[in-house]
Amino acid sequence: MSARHFLSLMDCTPEELVSVIRRGVELKDLRNRGVLFEPLKNRVLGMIFEKSSTRTRISFEAGMIQLGGQAIFLSPRDTQLGRGEPIGDCAIVMSSMLDAVMIRTFAHSTLTEFAANSRVPVINGLSDDLHPCQLLADMQTFLEHRGSIQGKTVAWIGDGNNMCNSYIEAAIQFDFQLRIACPEGYEPNPEFVAKAGDRVTIVRDPQEAVSGAHLVSTDVWTSMGQEEETAKRLKLFAPFQVNRALLDLAAPDVLFMHCLPAHRGEEISLDLLDDSRSVAWDQAENRLHAQKALLEFLVEPAYHHA
Repeated sequence: MSARHFLSLMDCTPEELVSVIRRGVELKDLRNRGVLFEPLKNRVLGMIFEKSSTRTRISFEAGMIQLGGQAIFLSPRDTQLGRGEPIGDCAIVMSSMLDAVMIRTFAHSTLTEFAANSRVPVINGLSDDLHPCQLLADMQTFLEHRGSIQGKTVAWIGDGNNMCNSYIEAAIQFDFQLRIACPEGYEPNPEFVAKAGDRVTIVRDPQEAVSGAHLVSTDVWTSMGQEEETAKRLKLFAPFQVNRALLDLAAPDVLFMHCLPAHRGEEISLDLLDDSRSVAWDQAENRLHAQKALLEFLVEPAYHHA
C-alpha cells in the first residue's frame, strides 16, 4: 500500500479536508479537558527543516508528543542532506525508520522527490510554492468562529506568495470566492489561478478586494529568501497595509487572519492584532490541533494496514 502524502490541499478530497478540520476541533476539546489520547504511541515523526520555524516546529513536535509519539528535529546542518546526499536516497533510508516525515523547505520539488521515494506519509510543512498545513489551521479557525466557509468571500491582500497559492487551492477545495489584491508583478502562480477558474479574482485595489468579505488574510511582504528585496517591497506594498479602516469595508462579521510572524506597521497596522475581529492567536494555536488531526489521518491507517 503506497503511503498517503500531504504536499498540497489537492492531495485530499474536499470531504477528507472537512473531516480533518472537524477532527481538529474535537482534538482541541480533548486537550482543553485534559483527556489523554495517544493513538500514535511509539510512532516517530522525522522533521526536516531547511527554513527556520517557530509555529511549524512547536506544533508538530508538541502534537506528536501529545498523540503519544515522538518527533525528531533534523536540520540540514545535522544530516547528510546538507552535504549533498540525493533526496531520493535520504527518503528511502529515513522512511525505513520513521512513521511519517514533515519537511519545511525551499523548492517544492524537494518534497515531491522525497515523497516519490518514501514509504511513509510525507507532509509539506512549507515550501516556496505552498503552505497547506497553515490553511488547515485557518479553515479550522473559520469553522469554529463562523461555521462553514462554503459560499463565503475571502480577501487575500499583499504578496502572491506560497500562502496565497494555498488560499487558491482552499477556494477550490472548500468552495469559496477568493479576491486577491496584489501589486503588479507580484501575482500568485498563474498555474494555481488557472486551476481555480472563476473562484479567484485578481484586483489591484485592496478596498475592492475587501468589500463585503467574510475573511481577510495577509502575510509579510518579504518572505524568507527575499530579504534583499525588502526596501523595494516596502515602498511598493505600502498601499496594501491591512488596517482597521480597510477592515471596516468588509462584512460586519469579518474575521482577520495572519499566519505570523507579523511585521506590525508594515503589512498590518500596529494595532490590528488587538482588534476584536482578529483571530490570529486562535489561528496560530490551531496549527497544533489541525496538524494532530492530519497526523492521525495519515499515520494511523498506515499503521493498521501495515
